[in-house]
Amino acid sequence: MSNPRVRKIADRIHVVVAEMLERRIKDPRLGFVTVTDVRVSGDSQQATVFYTVLGDEATMAASAAALESAKGLIRSEVAGQLGMRHAPTVEFVHDALPETARHIDEVLAAARASDEAVAAQREGASYASDQDPYKKPRESADESTAESAEPTDA
Repeated sequence: MSNPRVRKIADRIHVVVAEMLERRIKDPRLGFVTVTDVRVSGDSQQATVFYTVLGDEATMAASAAALESAKGLIRSEVAGQLGMRHAPTVEFVHDALPETARHIDEVLAAARASDEAVAAQREGASYASDQDPYKKPRESADESTAESAEPTDA
């Protein structure tokens, strides 16, 4: 959707659908629906409206049925507002972004708890051998004195 014209159409459809759901659609099955995004095909013939619903699975299913039954009314209003020769078909898709974000937050919280548990075990631990187990080259007394002496100008 890199075309600015298509982006403007998508933004306008977003506003029209949100206003329709707020003011004109009086279906009792329709829950608290939020339009999150609208994507329009390159030829402006198809519009996909992504939405979220606040509530449980039954509320989501009832809202999906209400949106499906109001699809024709919404499409005719979109056509009237846009003033285009061909009105795009409207398809409603439940947006899974909030559930995905919630799942990622849960995974991050579990990883944080695991890190804290490892840090708690490490508090009283000591090294199995020396504190620095790696071998280092020994410095001889001749090398250390030769390096510290400054060269003289002859």
